[in-house]
Amino acid sequence: MGLGYSARPHTTTLFVATSVFLALAGIGMAIYLLSVRGPAQTNSGNDSPSNGERAMAVITDNGIISIPSNHSVDQAVEKLRGILQAKQVTLFALVDHSGEAEKVGMKMRPTKLLIFGSPKAGTPLMLAAPTSAIDLPLKILIWEDANGKVWVSYNAPAYLQGRHGIPEDLLQNIAVVGTLAAKAAE
Repeated sequence: MGLGYSARPHTTTLFVATSVFLALAGIGMAIYLLSVRGPAQTNSGNDSPSNGERAMAVITDNGIISIPSNHSVDQAVEKLRGILQAKQVTLFALVDHSGEAEKVGMKMRPTKLLIFGSPKAGTPLMLAAPTSAIDLPLKILIWEDANGKVWVSYNAPAYLQGRHGIPEDLLQNIAVVGTLAAKAAE
């Protein structure tokens, strides 16, 4: 009887200690997740970097990443065009959505889409995952929101990978879009 009596308080103490540890770990994880994910999801686009801090990208559930730009739409477009030319990446088209809207008497905030790529990088993707051709060549949208803030948006490479089943070893062929967007925005 002595053994059973002394084991019971030890088991209860162990159970309480484990429960407290798990509760504290859960609270710590929740605080961590809120601190990491909170800014990206709550960024309304009105925030501008201060004290040299870089503004965070806004990542949406639909696979679109938007980076705040330090330039007007036209300036960001020209900057991206220069970057593409310097890297010898083909600019297939520049679609001026707002300009086309104006031609039919409609008003739209500045919105321009650049369609670009490299057959050397894109063809292996389309061979491995034929439906990826619907999202290729790559695209970057440069647009102004209702508050006058300019954004540089693109499809997240991981989103495209999941959408089309792009093999991991070919992901780098489209991952460059994030670097290009960031350089155009800075």
